[in-house]
Amino acid sequence: MKPETTFRPASEPAADAPEAAAEHAHAHVRRGPSARLPTEHGDFTISSYFDRSTGIEHMAIHCGELAGAREVLVRVHSECLTGDIFGSLRCDCGPQLRLALQRISQAGRGVVIYMRGHEGRGIGIDEKLRAYTLQDQGLDTVEANLALGHAPDSRRFEAAAEILQDLGVASVSLMSNNPIKLLALQQQGLEVVQREPHEIDANPENAAYLATKREKMGHLLALSSSLGSSPASRSRR
Repeated sequence: MKPETTFRPASEPAADAPEAAAEHAHAHVRRGPSARLPTEHGDFTISSYFDRSTGIEHMAIHCGELAGAREVLVRVHSECLTGDIFGSLRCDCGPQLRLALQRISQAGRGVVIYMRGHEGRGIGIDEKLRAYTLQDQGLDTVEANLALGHAPDSRRFEAAAEILQDLGVASVSLMSNNPIKLLALQQQGLEVVQREPHEIDANPENAAYLATKREKMGHLLALSSSLGSSPASRSRR
C-alpha cells in the first residue's frame, strides 16, 4: 500500500514580521545559536533552528565541513520522546538515532536533523499514548491513528530541507527507510544522491509495528516475516 502522506506548501512567514523574513532567505527556518556537543558517539556541533511555519525549534547535530560538501550523510529524525529518551521497545527510533550519530562520527562529516513536533508521526504525545492503548487492544499503528481522527502520517519536512541548505550541504546521502523523506527533500530542491538503508533489528515488541510500516506505509524494510507476523508483537507505536 502506498503512503497516504501528501506534501503541500507550508504557510508563509507572518506579514507582521518583515524584519525576520529579511534577515534570512529561507521561508520556514531561522538559524539560532550553536554550541559544542560532546557525546558518547563523538564531538558534534548542535545548532537550533526556529520554524516560522509551526513555531517549533528543530535541531541540527552536525560535524565536519559541510559548506559545498556533496554526498553528506544525513538523518532526518522525527522526535520520539518514548523511544529517544526512555528507550521504549515499541519502536525503532532510539536505536536509529544512536546509529545515525555513530555513522556520522565514523564518517567524520554529516548531519542529524532532529525534527521536533513530530511525535507520533505528528499527532503529539497525548494522542500517541491514546494510540498506544488502541494498539494494545489490537489495532495497528495506522488503524489507531485513523481511529483517533488523524492521518496515518501528518509530518512535514520542508524545514529539514531548508536547514540542510542553510548549512551549505550540496547533496545528501540520506539514512532512511522511508521514501517519503527522500521525496520531500527532493521536492524542496535538495539533491539526494542515494538512500542509505538504516534498519534496526526487530524485537518482539516492535516487530509487527515495523511490518506495518513496510506493508501500509511503504517503508523499505527487510524484515523476518515469521517475527513480523508474531501475534505477541502486535503493532505498537
